[in-house]
Amino acid sequence: MSFTTPSTTSTTSTSGTTGTSATNSSSSGLPINEDQFLQMLMAELQNQNPMSASSSDPMQFVEELAQFTSVEQETDTAQSTSTIASGQNTATAIALLNQNVQYTDPTTGATDTGTVQSVELTSSGPTLTINGTAGINASAVSEVS
Repeated sequence: MSFTTPSTTSTTSTSGTTGTSATNSSSSGLPINEDQFLQMLMAELQNQNPMSASSSDPMQFVEELAQFTSVEQETDTAQSTSTIASGQNTATAIALLNQNVQYTDPTTGATDTGTVQSVELTSSGPTLTINGTAGINASAVSEVS
C-alpha cells in the first residue's frame, strides 16, 4: 500500500550532530508512504542519544507509529468500501437487464421509457443500453416496471 502523491516541491535537510538527512516533499495528501516513514523512524531510533537532554520523548515514536497504523487502516477501509460499492453498482445494473425502465436520456435530458438491452462495464462504472441508446448511467433510471 502506498500513500505517495506527486511532489510539488522538495527540500533536503541535515539534522544537527547525528548527520542523518531527510527529504521533505510538499504536496496535497499524505507527504510520505509507509516505507519512507519506517526508514525515517529507524534512522531516528539509530541516531538518538538517550542521555542527551535534547532527545525527544521515546513514547513519541510509539504514538507516531500508532497514528500511521490508524491512517493505513482507514485507507484500507475506504478502499474496501469503494470496492463493495462498485460491486453493488454492477449487480444493480445487471439486475436491470430486460427490464422496462423510465430514465432520463443523457443526450436530450427528456424522460423516456424503454427496455434495458445490455450492460457495459466501463472504468467509470456500468452503463446501460436502452432502446439502442448506449452509455446511459444506471443512476439515470428513475423507475423499473
